[in-house]
Amino acid sequence: MPVTPESLVRHELVGLAVSVTAADNADLVGIEGSVVAETTQTLGVERDDSDRVVHVPKDGTTFTFTLPAGEDVAVEGRRLNGRPARRTENTGDSKWR
Repeated sequence: MPVTPESLVRHELVGLAVSVTAADNADLVGIEGSVVAETTQTLGVERDDSDRVVHVPKDGTTFTFTLPAGEDVAVEGRRLNGRPARRTENTGDSKWR
């Protein structure tokens, strides 16, 4: 199933381009790069301007993802909270349940 704006929160985020557009911590706003890791409460973003990975908390942050089709989609981080495997499995049809 292709990644669409409606199904983004049910998909794997690793590999997508992302930018932090709003955050409780103002120092995080403007971070841009590729998602290289995801945990229950954070996204690991490899910055475009260095090889450094910044772990951004999901809660209290708004992310803008660029989909493979070129669309930009803003997502509140609280919608992404939870273990990645559970988030992708529990919302929507899954042949693994």
